[in-house]
Amino acid sequence: MSGAGPAAYAVRGLGADFPEVRPGDDLAKLIAAAAAPALADGDILLVTSKIVSKAEGRVVEADDREAAIDAETVRVVARRGTLRIVENRQGLVMAAAGVDASNTPAGTVLLLPEDPDASARAIRERLRADLGVDVGVIVTDTFGRPWRNGLTDVAIGAAGVRVLKDLRGERDAHGNPMSATVVALADELAAAGDLVKGKASGMPVAVVSGLAHLVAPERDVPESGARELVRTAADDMFRLGTSEAVREAVALRRTVREFTDEPVDPGAVRRAVAAALTAPAPHHTAPWRFVLLESAASRTRLLDAMRDAWIADLRRDGRSKESVAKRVRRGEVLRRAPYLVVPCLVADGAHAYGDPRRDAAEREMFVVAAGAGVQNFLVALAGEQLGSAWVSSTMFCRDVVRETLSLPAHWDPMGAVAVGRPARQAPPRPDRPVEDFVTVR
Repeated sequence: MSGAGPAAYAVRGLGADFPEVRPGDDLAKLIAAAAAPALADGDILLVTSKIVSKAEGRVVEADDREAAIDAETVRVVARRGTLRIVENRQGLVMAAAGVDASNTPAGTVLLLPEDPDASARAIRERLRADLGVDVGVIVTDTFGRPWRNGLTDVAIGAAGVRVLKDLRGERDAHGNPMSATVVALADELAAAGDLVKGKASGMPVAVVSGLAHLVAPERDVPESGARELVRTAADDMFRLGTSEAVREAVALRRTVREFTDEPVDPGAVRRAVAAALTAPAPHHTAPWRFVLLESAASRTRLLDAMRDAWIADLRRDGRSKESVAKRVRRGEVLRRAPYLVVPCLVADGAHAYGDPRRDAAEREMFVVAAGAGVQNFLVALAGEQLGSAWVSSTMFCRDVVRETLSLPAHWDPMGAVAVGRPARQAPPRPDRPVEDFVTVR
């Protein structure tokens, strides 16, 4: 796929008298009738998804379009008033899940093809059998794009066409290595076809000639087709909309107890600390301090001291040797993590009332603020795709922690946070009925 392409290519729309497509129609036969005899090996057909959906019977009765969108939605990405940007069953992120109420009888809506890549393959195979031509086929649909006004056609299905051109590792005209350049060929072709098809011209199919080098046998083209263009969740830096991200990020925070050996980026931890510092605090104070244990030696020194203190406490409680060993093993999650953080409460600015009731409330107010900061920290770590586990153990041996880490006497350790890349995906979080936790007065 390296090297310059042809100097010119041609895009033409099939006749404006393309027949109305109905459920059950033989779409490949209709296309063949409109395209023959001019269709040739190496041509690329750009087929509007609407006629594919109609031929495949994806017209459904729906008095309420919103209900149809709900049925096709896997995940809501963003919502602004009645407009929803969602991930649909095909893995595409788009407005209204691709559910279309235009160009379809009243009381019905048009859904996207169930498997656009399979639809493209079926058209390609049928044209090869009927006309003896080897062409590429792209099924197109119209998308909006983040940060860009206007719509354009993109590929949602493909067969026999190279959908991506990977230039990584090659050099540009100045000899500079390209490290991130992967061209979306199928989307470029879809947009070119839309220039001749239009949105209301009655021309649902376009043909590109002169780019035969993009048409390849099935063995040379990934079976995923246009699905190859869809970013996975792990690679999507902009997976959520703004308000949705706030809600979703809280749910992404899960307690992780098994980590990979991958090192933690200290910059990511510091960004999470910055998020922690936005938590509410009493009396315009800043009651949070975060001790970052970035060396293995500091982590081992602290955990050994805490273990010894815990064993001493358990022995004073009269615990058996087996019971002591079992309880100590619970703290191993901290040893297995590649990074540890000890959040501390610093109650500078707390009011002293000389009254036990109010002094206790003052202390609790600062503790709540510290907890809010820790929660912000954990949520921000999840946003950095880092797992975490908050463990309370430092609260039971604060003097030991302060001495081992050389912390000021008025810093109160508020647990420890294990940080790292999760070794496995967390299981689904069980739903909790909100009403079980709400009292209305």
